[in-house]
Amino acid sequence: MKQNLLGLDPAALGRFVETLGEKPFRARQLLRWIHRCGAGDFDAMSDLSRGLREKLAAAARIEAPAVLGDSAAGDGTRKWLLKVDGANAVEAVFIPETGRGTLCVSSQAGCVLDCAFCATGKQGFNRNLATAEIIGQLWLASSHLRDSRNPRPISNVVMMGMGEPLLNLDNVIPALRLMLDDNAYGLSRRRVTVSTAGVIPGMDRLRDECPVALAVSLHAPNDALRDRLVPNNRKYPIRELVAACNRYLEKAPRDFITFEYVMLDGVNDGDVHARELAGLAARVRCKFNLIPFNPFPRSEFRRSSPERILRFSEILQRAGLTVTTRKTRGDDIAAACGQLAGNVADRTRRSARRIALKELHA
Repeated sequence: MKQNLLGLDPAALGRFVETLGEKPFRARQLLRWIHRCGAGDFDAMSDLSRGLREKLAAAARIEAPAVLGDSAAGDGTRKWLLKVDGANAVEAVFIPETGRGTLCVSSQAGCVLDCAFCATGKQGFNRNLATAEIIGQLWLASSHLRDSRNPRPISNVVMMGMGEPLLNLDNVIPALRLMLDDNAYGLSRRRVTVSTAGVIPGMDRLRDECPVALAVSLHAPNDALRDRLVPNNRKYPIRELVAACNRYLEKAPRDFITFEYVMLDGVNDGDVHARELAGLAARVRCKFNLIPFNPFPRSEFRRSSPERILRFSEILQRAGLTVTTRKTRGDDIAAACGQLAGNVADRTRRSARRIALKELHA
C-alpha cells in the first residue's frame, strides 16, 4: 500500500522523505504543494526533480475521502458527505461569514458518546478517523472553495463535526500540527478550535502536545442535569472538568475556555440555571456561546424561544461574563450544530437497542 501523504504531519513527512534518500527541505516543498497549493498529482510539483517525482509516484499517494454528496444552504453554508470506507461516511461543513470562513471537521465515524441533544450520538459509533481522513476534509474543502479571488478561503477550523476529538488524539494531533504549520495551512493557534464534551485526560494531553483554542460542551450548570444531557459527566463531573480547564489555561494566560451551551426549552434555560452557571463561571476564565437547539428526527427537545435566550444571556452578562449567541446556519440542509449524522455502520448497536426498547414499551 502506498503511503498517503495527507496522513503525515511535518515531522513524519520529513522522516518519509529521508527513506527516499532525499534531503529534509524536500518535505517542506511537499507540504507547500500538497496543503497550500492543493496539488494531488506529483507531476504538477514543478520544482521537484523528475527523479523525486518518480520515487513519490512509486511509493506515495495523495488521497482524500471521496465526495458522496455536496449541498449548499440558502445562507451559503456548504456541507459535504464524505466516504471514508465501504461502510462509513462523515460530514464536513463550511460556514462563510464576512471576513472569515470556518470549516467544521469530523474526527470519528459516529460518536462513542451519547449526548441527548445530538444527532450524531443517536447514530452510534463505528471507528476513529485516520489523520488522512481528518486533514483530507480540510484539503478537499480548500480545493472546492479556492478561486483566483480567494486562494485561501478557510480562515478557521473547528473540530466540532461528528465525533469526540479527544478520544482520537493519536490522529487528531498530527492533523492539528498540519493546520498550524506555516508550510501547510498556516493557521494561528487561536483560529483552530477543538471541542470536547469534557474528556479530561485528553484535555491534559492536548495542552501538553498541541494547545489550540478549546471549547467545552457544558450544556448544564450542575451534575444532576449534565448527567442526563452529557453522559460523559458521570465519569468526569463538573468540579473535575473546571479543574482541567484551569490546567489547560496555565500555559496560555491570555486565553480562555469557550463553554458551549445548547438552549433547550424548559430543560436548561431557566433563570435559575443562568444564575447557577454564572457562579460556576467565576471559577475559570471563560466565555459562553449559547446555541439555539437544532432539531433532528425523533429528538425529544425543543429550541428555547428567542426571548428566553435573550433573558438567559442578559443574566450572564450582568454577572460580568462575555456571551455570544450562535446564529443558526445551514439548518435547511441539516448542517447546523448537533445535526450532523453521515452514514455509520454502528458497531455499538445503539440505534438497534433504541428501536428494541421503543417496541418493548409500545
